[in-house]
Amino acid sequence: MFEISIKRTLTPVTKLFVVRAPLVARKAEAGQFVIVRMGERGERVPLTIADFDREAGTLTIVFQEVGKTTKMLGALQQGDCLTDLVGPLGVPAELPEKGRVLVAGGGVGVAPLLPKVKAMHQRGVDVVSIIGARSADLIILEDEMTAVSSKVYIATDDGSRGLHGFVSDLIKKLLDEDEKFDEIVAVGPLPMMRACVETTRPYGLKTWVSLNPIMVDGTGMCGACRVTVGGETRFCCVDGPMFDGHEVDFKEAMTRSLMYQEEERQAMNTCCCSGGGDCR
Repeated sequence: MFEISIKRTLTPVTKLFVVRAPLVARKAEAGQFVIVRMGERGERVPLTIADFDREAGTLTIVFQEVGKTTKMLGALQQGDCLTDLVGPLGVPAELPEKGRVLVAGGGVGVAPLLPKVKAMHQRGVDVVSIIGARSADLIILEDEMTAVSSKVYIATDDGSRGLHGFVSDLIKKLLDEDEKFDEIVAVGPLPMMRACVETTRPYGLKTWVSLNPIMVDGTGMCGACRVTVGGETRFCCVDGPMFDGHEVDFKEAMTRSLMYQEEERQAMNTCCCSGGGDCR
């Protein structure tokens, strides 16, 4: 069992847990993820490691309540326990040792960006950050990102804070102003990452994305998380989750992400967290 030692509500639909998991924290690296489960028959949920503290033996995970299981997860309180926490999984992020990097996080995608930015900042890399959200009240981890970035820009879809537009609009604005970057890291919803990739493609600027597809076992056995990158089949759990965004087949990835939309809707209708029946 893995105890939730701290719980924070980042937005009405986004929660942060600090979880005691000493063995996983000892091995964790930026870019890796864990799979958590509630109950012996619970759904396996892949979540990127948002931070880790080897001395304290803790991991930080951040998730958005978008379905039955994540709503159940969000209902847990400090002192409650997760049944399983498997990790660290995936390939550590391939981060530069020097230079200037632009990072862009959309919504809850800011959480997976944070450990990467912290790691680059510790190496002396100059990191410029863009944080995006649908509205100002959905912006997360701004203070944490500011602490490890040389500059932070904000973009909101509704214009309630920062640039009225998307993070890809800010990327284009900076590139058009002749700001120089060695590479870009974009993390967020698939449409947002695709927009970032298409924005940087004409500039020939290396753009990393972090994919979060449907996943089951997290060890490369089930094949659920397969994506096409550079014309080849890759598995996010063992080959990723970070890939060269210019090589990713986003159309296929977006189609696969919707495969169980109807089943997810039915599950939500029976979940007590959304006003339905018993969700346990």
